[in-house]
Amino acid sequence: MADKKRILVIEDEAEMIDLTRIVLEREGYAVIGAVGGTRGLELIKQEKPDLVLLDLMMPDIGGWEVYRQVKANSELADIPVIVVTA
Repeated sequence: MADKKRILVIEDEAEMIDLTRIVLEREGYAVIGAVGGTRGLELIKQEKPDLVLLDLMMPDIGGWEVYRQVKANSELADIPVIVVTA
């Protein structure tokens, strides 16, 4: 996993994380899944992924708040974030 680009998927539906993982791992990426914004923030800080795919509508911490906290943190602000939402 060290040589693969790591993508963190933050989503409130585990099935969507699994589907995204299947597609991206076929393309050679390492995928980390986080159910919910709280867990997603923890994993961003721990893993410092190469990219974050972020759902907006989550019951605990919404995606915009996750985004705001990531971009306000100088150690994390350079991580690209793509918003993926219905």
